[in-house]
Amino acid sequence: MKTTVLFDLDGTLTDSGEGIINCAALALRHFGLPVPSREEMRVFVGPPLYETFQKFGVPAEKTDEAIRVYRSRYIPTGMFENTPYPGVKALLEALKSEGYTLYVATSKPEEMSVTILEKFGLAPYFDRICGASTDTSRSTKDAVIAYLLAQSGAKEDMVMVGDTKYDVLGAKAHGIPAIGVSWGYGSAEEMMEAGAVAIADTTQQLLELIKMM
Repeated sequence: MKTTVLFDLDGTLTDSGEGIINCAALALRHFGLPVPSREEMRVFVGPPLYETFQKFGVPAEKTDEAIRVYRSRYIPTGMFENTPYPGVKALLEALKSEGYTLYVATSKPEEMSVTILEKFGLAPYFDRICGASTDTSRSTKDAVIAYLLAQSGAKEDMVMVGDTKYDVLGAKAHGIPAIGVSWGYGSAEEMMEAGAVAIADTTQQLLELIKMM
């Protein structure tokens, strides 16, 4: 039985797409690059910004500048264009009441992640909120989970919950099974191809799947 759950943040616990897309669009305009449709921009939610900006035409050597422009809006405004998904708080309450240990493992910078979760009253449910560093030294989900494991210990008792293939692959790199959620910004098909053990369509279904692990 798995007794520890690692949660992704963006697209899993909170719907952060509006703020992320608005800030990414600002950065693309800064470089004179075309701003695609909001549907196409959904891929900014989840993966490291360094990787995604390059896919939209920002040269590799300019990604630091793109992220500075992005954060110039995200820190004061964009991070709060965000809301917890329905049922998330009840899910966390149910898991804690049954004795699960909960962590956050996100590619969002750690300080921002803590601020967001505190604002929405979700921070107290987690024993630790682990996020990316503000540089590239810890930016991928694999690296964030390694950082979490170095502090928390036994991975054989863990299951990862996320909304993209990056969550599944990051967990898989450490031998941790992953459950995908369909309400976020990733593809259920891609998550299953990456090795997700199941896909949850609702928080109630997610609770049942976690208890079956």
